[in-house]
Amino acid sequence: MSKQSDAKPKRALRGRAGRMQGGRGSGRASAGAVRLWGRHAVEAALMNPERNHRKLWATREGVDSLDGELPPDFAVEWASAADLGRLVARDAPHQGLVLDCDMLPDIYLSEVLDGDLARPLVVLDQVTDPHNVGAIMRSAASFNACAVLTQDRHAPPESGTLAKSASGALEVVPWVRVVNLARALDEVAEAGYWRIGLAGDAEATLAQALPAGPVALVLGAEGDGMRHNIGQHCDALARLPISEAMESLNVSNAAAIALYAASIRDLGV
Repeated sequence: MSKQSDAKPKRALRGRAGRMQGGRGSGRASAGAVRLWGRHAVEAALMNPERNHRKLWATREGVDSLDGELPPDFAVEWASAADLGRLVARDAPHQGLVLDCDMLPDIYLSEVLDGDLARPLVVLDQVTDPHNVGAIMRSAASFNACAVLTQDRHAPPESGTLAKSASGALEVVPWVRVVNLARALDEVAEAGYWRIGLAGDAEATLAQALPAGPVALVLGAEGDGMRHNIGQHCDALARLPISEAMESLNVSNAAAIALYAASIRDLGV
């Protein structure tokens, strides 16, 4: 791979270039950093002023695919697609772009609760699959959710896999991580949200349980569902009225449906 910093610019992305560091990896970034890949994830990170970027490896086709353009002084280490494949997890679809950057700064629950209460809040109870969390973030961005709330423990870390599944939403949807989810749900209620836990055995449907005011949608882990203690910290439990032919939905699909339902509740649909 050859290092070069005079790539022809088109229009500048808003990202900030940090100190560039050389070397190869095996799908992992250095301490305190995260390695992202794929056009949407990398492009969103480059456009995010909250990101400090350490290093970009790219093919020329990958850079040309970006919607915006790199600043003229943004150093790029040009590489072949095969070279990039050795920087990421096996068979990861890097699309000619691999970016090392600092992790996003912490966001506190109080910052989110001081915002627009008309926007739904998504709460995840021990959802651990990064593909699911990323897909939920993508739905949260699509339906204008104010944030995704998880625990510090029993939740996936910020990662390239999660960012790729989120398709850029990791950079735009606040991700609040807390130590105690039950205590956080108490704060959510005090802020004026009606907390609805999705449970397959609930009597009420989501349409029946949705309030007219602020709503927090609480979803449980893959397989085990929502913990009993978390269910006790919800104002209501509700189910999605799916066919008896299927026992349940994937949690990311359930989140997308619930967010859609919340978005149309005032339209009489």
